[in-house]
Amino acid sequence: MSALTHEKVINAFKLLGKLLAEPTSRFEIEIFAAKNSNAWFTEDNLKKSIASFAEMLNSSDVEKWLKTAKFNASPKKIGLILAGNIPMVGLHDVLCVLATGNIALIKLSSSDDRLIKIVLNELISIEPAFADHIVYTDRLKDFDAVIATGSNNSSRYFDYYFSKVPNIIRKNRNSVAVLNGTEHKEDLNNLASDIFDYFGLGCRNVSKIYFPEDYDIASFYEGIENYQPIINHFKYNNNYDYNKSIYLVNGAAHFDNGFLLLKEDESLASPLAVLYFERYKDLTALENSLKEKADHIQCIISNTPLNIKTFAFGESQHPKLWDYADHVNTIEFLNTIS
Repeated sequence: MSALTHEKVINAFKLLGKLLAEPTSRFEIEIFAAKNSNAWFTEDNLKKSIASFAEMLNSSDVEKWLKTAKFNASPKKIGLILAGNIPMVGLHDVLCVLATGNIALIKLSSSDDRLIKIVLNELISIEPAFADHIVYTDRLKDFDAVIATGSNNSSRYFDYYFSKVPNIIRKNRNSVAVLNGTEHKEDLNNLASDIFDYFGLGCRNVSKIYFPEDYDIASFYEGIENYQPIINHFKYNNNYDYNKSIYLVNGAAHFDNGFLLLKEDESLASPLAVLYFERYKDLTALENSLKEKADHIQCIISNTPLNIKTFAFGESQHPKLWDYADHVNTIEFLNTIS
C-alpha cells in the first residue's frame, strides 16, 4: 500500500464531502442502528449531521483549510477521546489528525460509536492509505499527544492523566444569542434552529439569550412557534415537564409556551428545554461582559454588529472547517507535534 500524502488527503476529503452529500444505502443501515441505540439520535438529526459535514467538506474550503496544515512525514500517534452529545461531533478532530499526516488513536463515545466508523470506512475506501492512520481503542496508550473532550469534571482527570504530553483538553461550553429588538419573524425562526437543533445538546446550541430591556417575550415565542413539534420527543418532553414542575413547586418566575421555558438567570448553561435570558441596557457593556466570559462561550449568535466574532441566526450548527472548538486551532496544535 502506498503512503499517505498531503495531496491524497486533500483529494480524499473532497471526495468524502461529495459522498456525504449523497450518502449510500450503507448510511441508511447505520442511521437505523444509531437511532435505535441512542434515543437522542433521531433520523433527522443523524442526517443533519451528515449534511453538515458534506457542507463543511466542499472542495474550495478543503483547499483553503489544508493550505496551513503541515504534513508530518513521520506520523505521530494522537489520542482522541471523542464526545457523544450530538452525532459525529468528534469527527472534526479525527479529520484534523488525518489532515496533518498523523495517526488517530480513537476512543469513541459509547453514545456515538457507529456513524463515525462508517464515514471513516468510506474515507478508507476512497483512499486506502488512511487504513494505517485510523486505530480504534478502548483505552489510550502509547500516544504522543492527546485531544480530549468531556465535561468540566472529566477535564480535571484529563489534565492530570495527560499532563506529560502536548494536549488539548476541552470542557463544557455554551453558546449565547444577542437580540436588538428589530428582528423579523424569519430571523427568530432561524435562531430557533440554533436553540433546538440536536435538542440543544451541543456546545454550539444557544442556552442563553440577551434581550433589550423593553423586549416583548411574546414576539420571541411567536418567532419560534414552528419548532413546537420538538415536544413530541419523549426524552425532550420529560426534561420539559421536570423543569416546569421544579419552577412551579419553587414558585420560580418563568415564561412558558408549551415547549420551551424561559427563565431569567445570570448563568450561561441552562437545563434542557430551558433557555436562560437576561435583559441589557447598554450594548457596549454587554460586549465587555461577553468578552470576560469568552472562556465559557463557544458561539455568539447575533445579527447585531458587535466588536466580537458572531454567527448569523441559523448558522451555529454550520461551522466551517476552521471554526475550531473552544477557539483553539487544532491544526496549529498538531503542527507543533514533532
